[in-house]
Amino acid sequence: MEHTPQPASAFKILTATQWAQFEADGVFQGAPVDVADGYIHLSTQDQVQGTLDKHFAGQDGLIIAEVDLAALKDVIKWEPSRGGALFPHIYGDLPMRAIIGHLTQIKA
Repeated sequence: MEHTPQPASAFKILTATQWAQFEADGVFQGAPVDVADGYIHLSTQDQVQGTLDKHFAGQDGLIIAEVDLAALKDVIKWEPSRGGALFPHIYGDLPMRAIIGHLTQIKA
């Protein structure tokens, strides 16, 4: 079995309201689904479109924030999810200092 190195960054998709609150607070404690599951869901670059299609279809004004995984190495766990693929999950809060970029998605 070939081991693929983990990427240096991953992505969190937020609504405009969640992003505004994140900017105001400087920390993101999770969307309702994150709170319910006990961790903050992230997607790798290759997984973002699938996450948009599955969980955000038809929504607009979404923010896709790039997260520096090295800044959160102690609270990141790679766990199987959709189709058995490994997804990065944050077991803790997401601080704004870990965001290395973001873009606004007009529509999912």
